Amino acid sequence: MNSPWRYRPVAESMKLFDEMRRGMIEEGKATLRMKQDMQSDNYNMYDLIAYRIKFTPHPHAGDKWCIYPSYDYSHCIVDSLENITHSLCTLEFETRRASYYWLLDALGLYLPYVWEYSRLNVTNTVMSKRKLNRLVTEKWVDGWDDPRLMTLAGLRRRGVTSTSINAFVRGIGITRSDSSTIRLDRLEYHIREELNKIAPRTMVVLHPLKVVITNLEAGSVMDLDAKKWPDAQTDDASAFYKVPFSNIVYIEHSDFRMKDSKDFYGLAPGKSVLLRYAFPIKCTEVILSDDKETVVEIQAEYDPSKKTKPKGVLHWVAEPSPGIDPLKVEVRLFDKLFLTESPAELDDWLADLNPQSKVVTPNAYAVSSLKNAASWRQISV
Repeated sequence: MNSPWRYRPVAESMKLFDEMRRGMIEEGKATLRMKQDMQSDNYNMYDLIAYRIKFTPHPHAGDKWCIYPSYDYSHCIVDSLENITHSLCTLEFETRRASYYWLLDALGLYLPYVWEYSRLNVTNTVMSKRKLNRLVTEKWVDGWDDPRLMTLAGLRRRGVTSTSINAFVRGIGITRSDSSTIRLDRLEYHIREELNKIAPRTMVVLHPLKVVITNLEAGSVMDLDAKKWPDAQTDDASAFYKVPFSNIVYIEHSDFRMKDSKDFYGLAPGKSVLLRYAFPIKCTEVILSDDKETVVEIQAEYDPSKKTKPKGVLHWVAEPSPGIDPLKVEVRLFDKLFLTESPAELDDWLADLNPQSKVVTPNAYAVSSLKNAASWRQISV
């Protein structure tokens, strides 16, 4: 249906538009519309809005303007004036192409080539700007750079490199199919491939369990070589760092069980495991709390000859010197932001947020070399 003011005289429209610009009309009381084609089969040709009133200071112009152009009005003009050769949009903007070219034709401006493609959708997250904005403004996440978000700022803060993102995008290619969703595992594969080459490793124990090695002299400390990279070569000294090994080490609480089983490769009474980069140890005694419910300490013997060949390999952190606790750090563990693979398709998509998507461990132990890292006080994993 045509607006009753569609055929208002041009001079009168110009007068009202000037009053809009000078702030004489209330916000929401008037808009400037383009006179397009109300008979078109494309609803994006139905006299779209060009300018609306908004009394919000502009980041650069301040209060000089109180009218703002719409996307449909400014997008094509900016592309043309900036000599954009190819204007790339996702498929939801395909129906706006008619309006894009209509306005440039009406203004006699250069017409860029418009190409639409499907939006990248990744499992267990949302990619819609509206949904992302709601997550941020309602504080479901910690900002636009929250490491759980698929924003470039979030990925950067998590430590994801631009080269791994580019490798991921090249790998999936470009398509016009709007129904495909890429598994998050595929992005994580490219991230691992990149970080395996450039990110130095270190050992951290999230929930420390004390292990006393009874056949190692108290107070003695050995400096052992540990790999910075998974595929470090033994002849490359720069690919290794030193870790202290003493008679008191800490392992993960979850790496010990009172009852052993065939599918468990951790430590148990009478069982041996290998401490990564160090020696095999065998559990000889378990010390329980007064109520006999909690394991508070394990006593073990180590095999300095390394003749024992256990299947289980555990990471660990030792006291760097007698009576001195390992470096205490806060670790943040990030998981998938949503529980289901396609949260955007749910009516109540916020109810699908993963309550364990961010777990903060404030009292983890780390090797002492981590103290020299740029930001060792807060480690994101």
